[in-house]
Amino acid sequence: MHKCYQPLKPATNRFLQQRWDQTRYEDHRCKVREAKPVVDTKGIQTPVHIQHKLKKVQLQEERMSIIERDNHLLASRLAAITRSKGLVDHRNHYPQYSLNAQKRKEKLLQVTHENQEIYHRIITQKSDYRRELWEEDWEKVKRRRDDIARYPREVTNKQKPTKVVKFSGGAFGWSQRSSSGVEDDSGETTEEELQPAT
Repeated sequence: MHKCYQPLKPATNRFLQQRWDQTRYEDHRCKVREAKPVVDTKGIQTPVHIQHKLKKVQLQEERMSIIERDNHLLASRLAAITRSKGLVDHRNHYPQYSLNAQKRKEKLLQVTHENQEIYHRIITQKSDYRRELWEEDWEKVKRRRDDIARYPREVTNKQKPTKVVKFSGGAFGWSQRSSSGVEDDSGETTEEELQPAT
């Protein structure tokens, strides 16, 4: 790097001249950083008594003390009122009386009577729909549906449990069927297998 360095003045050794120039430059920059201004441009330091504002703090404490004293007086007065019954008998012991109570009772009786009449008319009125015909039509539809269906819609006797086995935990249904699923003429199945009913 020293070979390409070009000093301001001619020098016999460029390496040493570069080091000397760099040292003088660093000293100059250090002096510039540490130099102090001749003119003092700093502001005036604020006094301590202005920073803390003791007068404002004092006024706030006095205001809080007045508020606490007033609250204490009000609380003591309220406690005295609640403990004593008072000097004036201002309690009303007579029952409340409504000016339109009779009118409201008559209106309620009238509405109740009208509702009973409407309910009686609704009950005595015969229905315009023939429920018996609907039930007959529904039975016909169920029979036709069962005739058309490939599998029965209700549970057959073979699917119902034929034997009940009781355990300590409860009773469960079991069906006795043969391996071929065909019963003998005597009504007993051969090669009984206990299978749980599903």
